Amino acid sequence: MSLVRLNIKGISYSQTQNGAYALILSEVDGDRKLPIVIGAFEAQSIAIALEKEIKPPRPLTHDLFKNFADRFDIQVKQVIIHKLVDGVFYSSIICERDSIEEIIDTRTSDAISLALRFNAPIFTYKNILDKAGIYLKGTEQNQEEDEDHVDDVFVDQLVVEEEEEQTTSSTSDYKKLSLAELNSLLEQAVAAEDYEAAAKIRDEISKRN
Repeated sequence: MSLVRLNIKGISYSQTQNGAYALILSEVDGDRKLPIVIGAFEAQSIAIALEKEIKPPRPLTHDLFKNFADRFDIQVKQVIIHKLVDGVFYSSIICERDSIEEIIDTRTSDAISLALRFNAPIFTYKNILDKAGIYLKGTEQNQEEDEDHVDDVFVDQLVVEEEEEQTTSSTSDYKKLSLAELNSLLEQAVAAEDYEAAAKIRDEISKRN
C-alpha cells in the first residue's frame, strides 16, 4: 500500500462541544483534510510544539520523551497512521538507535506531538485517506479562506482523546440518519468549518460502508 505524506494544518476548536478539538492534517500533494478528535492535553502539547516561541516552564511529557531520546541517541524517523477502526486512528513511531530500527505502537495524538518535536514526517496509507479524508468544497477563494482559518492554532484555549468514546446526544442522533442525510450534514459541517462534527459524521458514514 502506498503512503501519503501529511502536514499539520492546525487545531480547530469545536463550536458545538465544549472542550473538544480537532487536529487537522492536510494531504501534501492533494486537497483532502484528515480531522482527528483529540483531548485537552494533546491539543496543548501540539500547539506548544507548533508555536516555537512558547516554552513551558517545565518539560511536558512529550518534551521529556524528546530529552530522554536525545540523551540515549534515539531518533524518531517517521510517524505512520496505519489503521482506522470504528473511528479510532492507530499509529506507529519508527525509531532508530545504533542503526537498528524499531516500530513502537502509539496513540495518534502522541505520535503527532513527537513528530513535531523531532521534525519527523507524518504519513498515512492511501486507503485510510480515501476512507476518512474530507474535501473542502466551494470556490477557490473560499478554499483559501478556509485554509487560513484552519492554520490558526488556538494556543490560549489549550485542550477528548481520540480513543475515548464520546457519548453525546449528537453522536447517537447520527445513527438514526440515512446515508444521504449524513452526507448532507457532512458537507454542512465542512462548510461551517466545524471539523470536530465533520469527523464524527465521517466516522458514522465509514461504519456503514
